[in-house]
Amino acid sequence: MDALRGLRQDLIHDAFAYRPLPRIRVDGPRIRRLPEGIREYASWTPHGMVAAAGLLSMAIGVSSAEGSGTSLLFGLLALLPVLLTLVRPLGAFWFSMAATAVVGVFADMWDDWPWLPSSFAAHLTVLTVVALRTRPRIAAWMWFLTAVYGIFAETLFGSGHYGTNTLPLLFVSALALLAITVLHTRRAAKQEVTAQQSETAHERSKRTLLEERTTIARELHDVVAHHMSVVAIQAEAAPYRVENPPEELEKAFATIRENAVAALTELRRVLGVVRAEDYEAPDAPQPTLADLDALLANVREAGLTVDKAVTGAVRELPQGVELSAYRIVQEALSNTLRHAPGATARVEIGYVLGGLGLRIVNGRAPGLTLVKSTHGAGHGITGMRERVSMLNGEMTADETEDGGYEVTVFLPVSMLEDSP
Repeated sequence: MDALRGLRQDLIHDAFAYRPLPRIRVDGPRIRRLPEGIREYASWTPHGMVAAAGLLSMAIGVSSAEGSGTSLLFGLLALLPVLLTLVRPLGAFWFSMAATAVVGVFADMWDDWPWLPSSFAAHLTVLTVVALRTRPRIAAWMWFLTAVYGIFAETLFGSGHYGTNTLPLLFVSALALLAITVLHTRRAAKQEVTAQQSETAHERSKRTLLEERTTIARELHDVVAHHMSVVAIQAEAAPYRVENPPEELEKAFATIRENAVAALTELRRVLGVVRAEDYEAPDAPQPTLADLDALLANVREAGLTVDKAVTGAVRELPQGVELSAYRIVQEALSNTLRHAPGATARVEIGYVLGGLGLRIVNGRAPGLTLVKSTHGAGHGITGMRERVSMLNGEMTADETEDGGYEVTVFLPVSMLEDSP
């Protein structure tokens, strides 16, 4: 029952649906190869091909009925169904079936029954175009209805004709519809694979983002825990630095220490969930911009030519800013090693009143290199953006005009944070 309802919807209700044939995209891969002056016209290529097929069917109809008063009628009945496929494809199929019957009734011909030459060409064109524009199931039903009409016409009215041509039409149209079905199947499979790849890439990007956030949280946990520990120790030691400290001062420092220890405990409890089971806190302190020279020496040993330029008054910045700046430079240089082996790079650091500016730029990789470029997903940019966003900074990352890559970052630092 559902199948019949679907068939009625596909072949009857949708016959009146207005579905204009879309143009080829001007920026598509095929049209883009053509000269710019003819791209606009080339986008109408499918419409021109359908119109040419319709005119050919019309010419066959006029020539086959030459000398009779119905030659123009036969030509128009061959042309109109083909042109109708451009706007109402299913309606064109029914129009072609009706036109075939009309031409068969009025034609004074004793062969090529029930498909006169013009009807044969027009209906074959209609079946092909409609099959290209609809689903394979609809194309199969159209072929079946064509077979039913042809067999019915041959059985009831074909006895007085010398030749019938339903079988040739069904054979040729079956080959065309089979090829179109294969094309539809391959296209659907390709779209499904593309959708799965996009979904996989999206999930991978989300997972990478979560991993980057986890890494940042781990590092900041160690930074904040260090500061809170220093506050607790200094608050405990402060009363002993003053001879005969007032009782209020001792209570104040004791309160500071208790709050610092409590905050440190809560911090470890809350941020501890981001630690992996096998995570071990680093023995050495987290890196800062003071460790940048060692990083540059390391990448130089890996084969990357890199230099550094520092502008502005060098000063100590908040540890979170220093750590993020170091990690951003580290990831940018790692990307250069992976994606542009053999290229040169430059790291620029600018200390300004409102924060810290970074610019890491690399040139284009040479054509011949001993190390092959690694074409990965490039998730390092995700981690950089996450660090910059955490500090309310700004970042741009894009290719340069010479084929290299440039990462520009600004990390704001308030005057309160910048003060010792």
